[in-house]
Amino acid sequence: ASQDSAEPNLTVASDGSVILSWVEELAGRGHVLRFAVRNGGAWSKPREVARGTDWFVNWADFPSVMALPNRTMAAHWLARSGSGTYDYDVMIARSSDEGETWSQPVVPHRDGVKAEHGFVSLFAQDSDTLGAVWLDGREMSGTGSGHGRGSMTLRYVELLPNRKLARPALLDPRVCECCQTSAAMTVKGPVVVYRDRSVDEIRDISIVRLVDGEWTAPVPVSRDGWQIQGCPVNGPSVAAVGQQVAVAWFTAAKSQSRVYVARSSDAGANFAKPIKMDGANPSGRVDVAISNDGTAFVCWLAQPDGVGAVHLRRVAVDGTVGQVVTIAKMGTDRRSGFPQMALAGDELVFAWTGAGVKTAVLSVQ
Repeated sequence: ASQDSAEPNLTVASDGSVILSWVEELAGRGHVLRFAVRNGGAWSKPREVARGTDWFVNWADFPSVMALPNRTMAAHWLARSGSGTYDYDVMIARSSDEGETWSQPVVPHRDGVKAEHGFVSLFAQDSDTLGAVWLDGREMSGTGSGHGRGSMTLRYVELLPNRKLARPALLDPRVCECCQTSAAMTVKGPVVVYRDRSVDEIRDISIVRLVDGEWTAPVPVSRDGWQIQGCPVNGPSVAAVGQQVAVAWFTAAKSQSRVYVARSSDAGANFAKPIKMDGANPSGRVDVAISNDGTAFVCWLAQPDGVGAVHLRRVAVDGTVGQVVTIAKMGTDRRSGFPQMALAGDELVFAWTGAGVKTAVLSVQ
């Protein structure tokens, strides 16, 4: 990736290959979404998904590229829909030739409102059906330069192979305005985690699950009690294997910055007591992965001694916590974005933004 690259994102395909996507600025001519695939210990040559001059490019709301079990691929990015600062739509395209060519994008929401639509999580609902979750601002009365005064909502839809939409659902009518969402698939169906928002401005992490074809009501993963008047731009992350689920998140409840992970052994229906992860001065920006034996890996951005670094820690099924490992130094400003992590076999792959997008690999045998 060039030095003008940023916004990395990592996903893992069913064959164990790792997909890294990123955005590059085209010297005043817009932006392009590219991706590369790591397989057999090496990265492929980058391929292009799409480019445009009207994209909404934001340090915290980044595109993605992923693969479905039937070997088709899906990608999303954001495009402006109006003149307001937060007037933008979600664009989702698919590829049936391993990313050589891409379809015309589909907009997963049909409200027609010029408002914020972003912070997307894509996942394979089945072998060829794509599930999409996003923050949807259709209920917010825009002011032209801000988020507006209504409530941000969390919504879901399925994208069928024929480009049609199915089973749209409102998952939560009032959520935090600009924290990332995260989704994972358990043996009992998908789970989605996000930062919720109560009428008293408590912004803790909640989970919803698709059970017997219906989405459950939101349930807190943990009752931290973080009361904050504005969005912290610091969403949670979820990973699952079988019925094992791990959720990682940042909180500053009681004026103490913390990174936690909580585990579930029943596909997200119930969670054990959260385990503190951070060693010193965490900034959050978390990611989590889980291995076939249930070991969880949590990474986050910290500032020990005032210098930004990507930290990693493992948590066994019984709650035993390993040592903090420093993966890389990185900035803490907005340009630095969010460090990313993916587990493929016995390798943890990391991506972050330095002078362009960087990667590293750690063996976890």
